[in-house]
Amino acid sequence: MSHRIYLRSLGCRLNQSELEALARQLAGRGCQVVDDPARADICVVNTCAVTAEAERKTRHLLRALARANPQARIAVLGCAATLRGEELAAFPNVAWVIPNEEKERAVEALTPSPLPPSPSPVERERGRGVRGVGVRTRAFVKIQDGCDNACTYCIVHILRGPVRSRPPEEVVAEIAERVREGYQEAVLTGVNIGAYGRDLGLPGGLAGLIAAILAQTDLPRLRLSSVEPWDVDESLLALWPNPRLCRQLHLPLQSGCEATLRRMRRRITAAGYARLLERIRAAVSDMAVTTDIIVGFPGEDEAEFAESLAFVERMEFARLHVFPFSPRPGTPAARMEGQVPEPVVQERAARMRDLGERLAAQYRRRFLGQELAVLWERRRRDGLWHGLTDNYLQVVTACPADLHNRITPTRLVGEQNGFLVGEVV
Repeated sequence: MSHRIYLRSLGCRLNQSELEALARQLAGRGCQVVDDPARADICVVNTCAVTAEAERKTRHLLRALARANPQARIAVLGCAATLRGEELAAFPNVAWVIPNEEKERAVEALTPSPLPPSPSPVERERGRGVRGVGVRTRAFVKIQDGCDNACTYCIVHILRGPVRSRPPEEVVAEIAERVREGYQEAVLTGVNIGAYGRDLGLPGGLAGLIAAILAQTDLPRLRLSSVEPWDVDESLLALWPNPRLCRQLHLPLQSGCEATLRRMRRRITAAGYARLLERIRAAVSDMAVTTDIIVGFPGEDEAEFAESLAFVERMEFARLHVFPFSPRPGTPAARMEGQVPEPVVQERAARMRDLGERLAAQYRRRFLGQELAVLWERRRRDGLWHGLTDNYLQVVTACPADLHNRITPTRLVGEQNGFLVGEVV
């Protein structure tokens, strides 16, 4: 009898990509991926440790899984397993703690010997569309791991190690396989995808990989996850005339204050970032530029926060991800003087998020009345279909037809609770 395995990912798209790959490997060994932990023999959690809040979510989820299914064994993978392995091993039902350096061997640890293969493609299909594994519309494809930057607040380069890139032919082959399975979009993920290929001596880097994917596959849409701003060059921007490359760039800023950026040891200034956005917007019409912002970094007084807030407003981002500063063990920022009191950090985070909501609404409204292609992902509980444009506008529509995994021209006619309302043409 095959193992029934429940999979759940916390944190970044890279974790999502790794869990999707794990689901396919487990299905290939005869396991059945289930969408309810109460039905599972094994529950697998791919964890995050980028903030204290991410660690709290991991602990909460492990306790919830043990309550939901006291008979199931739990496997804890990833960054929190690397950082807090001994602590997490003591949680109820935890049978495996697998740090990042051993993650590639997770399948063998969970299923020491291959089980009989699933009797039909239907069984393998159960590995798709479940919570934490993704839906069969967008595939998250890991192209590299690790980071060689040394930002003072970040623990990820410690937990994930140096840059390690997958060979380009391996990435292209995986995307070709996802296309054969019916996926309409692939999202290239990693810790630092802008550094792709440097460790392999590939002169084309990320731009060369993207060009190969577009030339050698029939993938309708290709999207990039986060790219550090110093890794965006003219060879990358030159690819965007291709309509299959989604018009979205997530460029982490972290602060709009020059002094804060220096303490963060970021490799760009606010002025340099502004010049980069000018180049991007001149090269690619309607590009959605999204970003990460940290508030309450050590030494940030009200004047520095105000400088950051004003800079973010001037940049007119399409979306903000706001993070209250979280001291991570072993990082220089955790030892810095001038730690900001928690109530002040939370108040600044609220103000930055309010600005982010205003900027997102401002960007959305630019497209009212236009016709854009939408990839429809799922039907919501209220009966509306939810989908994404290539520039990451979230769209809903009322349509009796089955739109799942279809890309349709859609006229954007209104707004509803932070979404654009579309009419399928």
